[in-house]
Amino acid sequence: MLDQPVTPITFQRLLLTGAAGGLGRVLRPRLKRYCESLRLTDIAPLDAAQAGEECVQMDLADAAAAQKLLHGVDAVVHLGGVSTEQAWEPILAGNIVGLYNLYEAARKNGVKRVIFASSNHVMGFWRQDQVVDADSAPRPDGLYGLSKAFGEDVARLYWDRFGIETLVVRIGSSFPEPANRRMLATWLSYDDLERLVVAGLTAPVVGWSVIYGISDNATAFYDNTKARHIGYRPRDSADAFRHQVEAVQPTLDLSDPANLYQGGAFVRSGHFE
Repeated sequence: MLDQPVTPITFQRLLLTGAAGGLGRVLRPRLKRYCESLRLTDIAPLDAAQAGEECVQMDLADAAAAQKLLHGVDAVVHLGGVSTEQAWEPILAGNIVGLYNLYEAARKNGVKRVIFASSNHVMGFWRQDQVVDADSAPRPDGLYGLSKAFGEDVARLYWDRFGIETLVVRIGSSFPEPANRRMLATWLSYDDLERLVVAGLTAPVVGWSVIYGISDNATAFYDNTKARHIGYRPRDSADAFRHQVEAVQPTLDLSDPANLYQGGAFVRSGHFE
């Protein structure tokens, strides 16, 4: 966790969905510093509420529950939903129906800003020898990536029609450290994740913007120039781990599509029989 908050700006109540997941657990204590009350939700059980927290176990596919969840919220950090390649039915419920219900609830409750955790897998069938930016055409690498592309379009509709701002964050690989050569290009440290989310929450104007969730890595598939108005400045880099990663994985099998395409192993996952 950062020694000091990124900004003195605070909110009355923030909502963090997917709070029981991997990145939800990372952001939970970090986001609390930026609000008086942090509302946490997940379909899975949550750890007991601490001071200044509200825990709500629910399914975003339940439209009525989503309406109640968004009441009194200033802004949303949306991590909820399916985060891996799976069969269509759970992806449909979590990433499409649940996402639509979230935005409808935001509209009806007057919530005006969402940080939407999209994914690099929206762009997974771009090659690793290409660099993409916010205007590059989506090329999903599976049903999961397809659902995130849909979510980005839902967010854009709700900006164009209802004025709900969304920072679309196409998260690369957010782990304690990069695990392989691909992650030297896609890695996002936990501290930079906090910097990015807080920048999206506090930027004066967001509109509908796309930013790639990566640290300041020398190797990168993504160009964030068109999202400089957000004010995100990464401080960490995968290059600190380059020597140990390349020692373990000095060469790559280029006949494996996971080593050719930006989506990595997702390009050869599914479909499910």
